[in-house]
Amino acid sequence: MTAATGPDGGRRPPVGVLVMAHGTPASADEVEAFYTRIRRGRPPTPGQLAELAARYEAIGGVSPLTERTAAQVDGLAKVLDELAPGRFVVRFGAKYTAPFIEDAAAELAAAGPEAVVGIVLTPHRSSMGSGEYHRRAEAALDPPAYRPVAQWYETPGFAGLVADRVDHARSRLPAADREGAMVLFTAHSLPARVVAEGDPYPEQVEDSARRVAERAGLAHWRVAWQSAGRTPEPWIGPDVLEVLSGLADEGYRGVVVCPIGFVADHLEVLYDIDVEAARCAEAVGLDFTRTDSLNDDPRFLRVLAEVVLAADAGRAAGGGR
Repeated sequence: MTAATGPDGGRRPPVGVLVMAHGTPASADEVEAFYTRIRRGRPPTPGQLAELAARYEAIGGVSPLTERTAAQVDGLAKVLDELAPGRFVVRFGAKYTAPFIEDAAAELAAAGPEAVVGIVLTPHRSSMGSGEYHRRAEAALDPPAYRPVAQWYETPGFAGLVADRVDHARSRLPAADREGAMVLFTAHSLPARVVAEGDPYPEQVEDSARRVAERAGLAHWRVAWQSAGRTPEPWIGPDVLEVLSGLADEGYRGVVVCPIGFVADHLEVLYDIDVEAARCAEAVGLDFTRTDSLNDDPRFLRVLAEVVLAADAGRAAGGGR
């Protein structure tokens, strides 16, 4: 790696890039500890643990998210080094598994960066999602200065990239169903109270879906929600399974699900969509497919690199948290 230099020819301090994501258990033995962290220290009941373990078993035993995220982080680092040799030091921190956000932040701080750009691998801002990642990162990085990317779904190229995947997914439906198919854009549900508190998340998901629908020229599209938590309080809806159950009665014969709130293959895509949603669609007679995940698509990595470059230049999308 070539060292970055300042205007006087001297070596510039690097800029850290802290890439953050959810994390996933590496093996069946780690599921209970992982679930306990998600539940903020409350161990799951035996029934809850068995249900989650069965979901992992249904997708092959473990989620591929660790591998997919590592490929995204490595790919982003390579693109950044091509665009700005020696400028960035990239590290990954997870919310619920090692390496944790705090560990990655400490490693970055030890490199002596002039600042750290924080980017979460979710396109939309939410207080319970990206906001929590950024709060943990900033608390662990005082100093150096922290430059959070609040959201990045508006970044040029993102809507077009997802629109291409929608077009490709529609091409997999029977020819007679393609033009009239419903496209459901999904994102992880949150407790409904976040809407009452003014969280921008639902509006951003809707705006994100609209941008893709316009690029893809969609006549039939909606936003639905998935993967709601099993808690007594209400969660954002309508749930994707409820929407799917009613589409045939509305006259639709084909459906494409686009999990626009997710950027990699993991449990919420491979089980909640590929198993549960597909089963629901089949039960009501709908031809079903979903869009391919972004994973480490080079075009997606370029979008992420542009987000980091903008933040480094003081143009982070959406400002603060």
